[in-house]
Amino acid sequence: MEETATERAAIATRALTKRYRGGQTAVDRLDLFVPRGSVFGFLGPNGSGKTTTIRMLMGLVAPTSGSAEVLGAPMPGAVRRVLPRVGALIEGPALYGFLTGRDNLVRFDSADPTADPRTRAARVGAALDRVGLAAAAGKKARAYSLGMKQRLGLAAALLQPRELLVLDEPTNGLDPQGMREIRTLVRELAADGTTVFLSSHLLDEIEQVCTHAAVMARGRLLTQGTVAALASSARGRLAVTTPDTSDAVRVLKEQGVTDLVVVDDRVTGDAPGACELADLNAALVHARVRVRAFGTERASLEDAFVALTGEGFDVAG
Repeated sequence: MEETATERAAIATRALTKRYRGGQTAVDRLDLFVPRGSVFGFLGPNGSGKTTTIRMLMGLVAPTSGSAEVLGAPMPGAVRRVLPRVGALIEGPALYGFLTGRDNLVRFDSADPTADPRTRAARVGAALDRVGLAAAAGKKARAYSLGMKQRLGLAAALLQPRELLVLDEPTNGLDPQGMREIRTLVRELAADGTTVFLSSHLLDEIEQVCTHAAVMARGRLLTQGTVAALASSARGRLAVTTPDTSDAVRVLKEQGVTDLVVVDDRVTGDAPGACELADLNAALVHARVRVRAFGTERASLEDAFVALTGEGFDVAG
């Protein structure tokens, strides 16, 4: 029997909306589709509604209208049935500072009615090892750095095998090495069949680790799809290599190219949408600018984000 779209989705929302008292709309008619087995990046500037969306998906906040399904079940109605299959790290881990890292995990595991107490020690040890905290397991959590606390929260989410992992800023507070380790861990989890849904303000990281992404702004979904398709939807920056950089800047400015930047013998800028690149090249040649290389750089996810939202990227909200 052929799978329905809902069965193919780890997360699916339809017109999902959250309005607060006073009329503020945090999430506005969101239609989101997160394929099973994907690593899905949830992007948006500060106040775009991402954390509110995640809280609705996890049953922590009730929607004003619309619907959400997680692993094929309606939320928040099926929260008790769904959450044991979901690992989540939302708005930083809630840890007991007076307990060691290991004892924090023991307490989290004890609160899970599906967890077998006979295998608890092995489960906790494996989770600590997986996030690189085995050597610090005996330290009190209050002595942990922000990055170590983030790792411990991730370990708590990984105590049991999960079909879906929901991570809100999972690399917050980590140094570059720690970020690489978490990135590798996310890839390993995805390879094992876990769907990973993560919000982040680090676009280059999303581009490296995610297969799919969605972009939010002001509570609305602007676009979603594969990372490759989103990046290719943006026009790359024009790049000209020439010894005559000042003349090139003058000619390109006359042709409507904006945000011109000169580094050594290379000039880059944003060409107007209606402009033919061949016409720009012809204008440079006509002005006797010596062109050694001419073309467009590969568009990045950041290029696509800026084109969609008209603003730079800020801390996720």
